[in-house]
Amino acid sequence: MPARTLRLRRTLGLAGLSVLLIILVLASIGVGARPIGPDAVWRALTLPDGGRDAIIVWQLRLPRTLLGILVGIGLGLSGALMQALTRNPLAAPGLLGINAGAAFLVVMAIAFFGITDFSAYVWFAMAGCAGTAALVYRLSGQFGSSVQQVRLILAGAAISACLGAATGIITLYNAQTFDSYRFWVVGSLQNRTPEVAFQVLPIIAIGAVLAVALGGRLNAMALGDDMGRALGLRIGQVRALSMIAMTLLCGGSTAAAGPVGFIGLMVPHAVRLIVGPDWRWVLPYSVLAGPVIVLGSDIVGRIIAPPGELEVGIVTAFLGAPVLLLLVLRADRPGRA
Repeated sequence: MPARTLRLRRTLGLAGLSVLLIILVLASIGVGARPIGPDAVWRALTLPDGGRDAIIVWQLRLPRTLLGILVGIGLGLSGALMQALTRNPLAAPGLLGINAGAAFLVVMAIAFFGITDFSAYVWFAMAGCAGTAALVYRLSGQFGSSVQQVRLILAGAAISACLGAATGIITLYNAQTFDSYRFWVVGSLQNRTPEVAFQVLPIIAIGAVLAVALGGRLNAMALGDDMGRALGLRIGQVRALSMIAMTLLCGGSTAAAGPVGFIGLMVPHAVRLIVGPDWRWVLPYSVLAGPVIVLGSDIVGRIIAPPGELEVGIVTAFLGAPVLLLLVLRADRPGRA
């Protein structure tokens, strides 16, 4: 395909995803136990009058939608970075043990400090993510090592198993802790206060800027460590920066909404079918594709079981497996990117 045609295709795809995201944002604000029509949504956003619709939009739906966008950006980008870092298309952010670290400290906060507020969970979960990432980094050795990718995955798997066992022991013998913890671990945007979204906003924003800025260097690193060094690339620095960005992105998302599965694995696969393996395009596309999938799943969860709803983590797990299988089968067909 000529370079100009490919560039046009990628640009049009980015524009199409932007339009789809705007539509889903409006749908997310309007859909719920109390449906709000498009006209009422627009009036509530532009001319809030203090009525019931305006209160629902500004205090419940808008913060939930913003959180869904942030979680989608964080998980989509962190999944792309993890696959670029390990050169493994089946890699996901959970391989680093970040989710397990967040879950462990959230359980500790509930069991030993009596904390049950989601806005307080954020800081404990972020501390667990950062601590786990630092430990995995230390165990995996220097980031310039040729065997670093394998050691990184093995260290992450070992830490995840240990922390998962510790979390299971605490929740097994403390029923009250389990009752509080299960509402976080299922992965949900429901019942999150606006403070939660604003707490993770700067964390995810910094991680997103750092991740997108690494696109060109990730392309060079994909050629191999030796070729990357020949091109003047500092392999260890790129891997360390990628690790920091992943921790911020996945940590902030998991801290706010709990572990939401399949997004970090599915988004990069879907994006590469459109733009190919160029990380300068995969990363910006992931910024839009992640929120599209998260908001779409959240909307489906609200309308599939009225008057209640299914948490977004359940919907992504239920829909993610067949969609991912379909993407893999399409990618294996001749002529597919």
